[in-house]
Amino acid sequence: MKKIQMVDLKGQYAKIKDIIDPSIEEVMNSAAFINGPKVHEFQKNLEDYLGVKHVIPCANGTDALQIAMMGLGLKPGDEVITADFTFAATVEVIALLQLTPVLVDVDPITFNIDVDAIKKAITPNTKAIVPVHLFGLAAEMDAIMDLAKEHNLYVIEDNAQGIGADYTHGDGSKTKTGAISHVASTSFFPSKNLGCYGDGGAIFTNDDDLAHTIRGIVNHGMYERYHHDVVGVNSRLDSIQAAVLDAKLPHLDTYNNARQSAARQYNEAFKNHPNITTPSGLTKCDGICDTCDCHVFHQYTLNLVNVDRDALVAHLQEKNVPCGVYYPIPLHRQKAYKDERYNEDDFKVTNELVKSVISLPMHTELDDEQIKFITSTVLNFINSKS
Repeated sequence: MKKIQMVDLKGQYAKIKDIIDPSIEEVMNSAAFINGPKVHEFQKNLEDYLGVKHVIPCANGTDALQIAMMGLGLKPGDEVITADFTFAATVEVIALLQLTPVLVDVDPITFNIDVDAIKKAITPNTKAIVPVHLFGLAAEMDAIMDLAKEHNLYVIEDNAQGIGADYTHGDGSKTKTGAISHVASTSFFPSKNLGCYGDGGAIFTNDDDLAHTIRGIVNHGMYERYHHDVVGVNSRLDSIQAAVLDAKLPHLDTYNNARQSAARQYNEAFKNHPNITTPSGLTKCDGICDTCDCHVFHQYTLNLVNVDRDALVAHLQEKNVPCGVYYPIPLHRQKAYKDERYNEDDFKVTNELVKSVISLPMHTELDDEQIKFITSTVLNFINSKS
């Protein structure tokens, strides 16, 4: 059995080396390293894939979130509601812009932001909601967009983990995550479902005026050289990373299908185990269904019941099975984001999840032998303790 890795980028690269290498070489020969033709080609191809009018590439996913908020003209003190159970970048940019983060609890099944918790958190100062498509599962966007419309709020999708996922609306139509809200952001960090070989990110929107504003922001506020019309930043996707992403984009659905296939095998191995809750699609789905692609499994995350999670982590490491705990500390307890407004009773789900979740290896190169070894190692430990 080949070595098990949390993410196998080497294995993925080996399969597309004959496409990647010429793409990079083309950039090297052109010397168009910033805003070169490859950036524009990738931008257009990603717009077509997502079905969104505007893709604005930038330097990384965190910048993408920040620039999206800058583009909306949010002001210091404006409240922005987001999930307590997610990576810090989501709340980090809110604080950096001197906006007021409002953290709320998540759903115990999907791990995504709880719509009822959003409703309770809305005040006259609320200006935006940031749902995160956590671990690759689409958030409940119809309900969130309806709520935003009712209260005249912006919605900013954090699509860093969900690119390629489909959201099925109540009327049966489908939209790619990232193309539903007023504006969205994504990350092309190497381990993402669509990842480059460095840092990269992008902002998506169907709003022409907002797209124009954002294009200025990413380039020092310039639309014409040395004419600074808006306050901007320096955040551009370089041409080499764009070449990598453009070469990988046609494979994204295949990559996501491979992740879904691995998730099904995991789920089958853990099926009906009293100490393991496996991930599924949206709450209306039964398991990982074949009729939609609402989950693209950036992570495969179990929720353990009456299991010593940290002991299991140690056991897996002992057996050379990598794993991850995403996330061990809720954002509302992080030193940087503590606030006297928060009440622990409002974070019951998150406070449990941080003690009980564990993510197993998930990537495009997992094979049956590896999955069997991983699942048997997990089950042997849990069953020996019961």
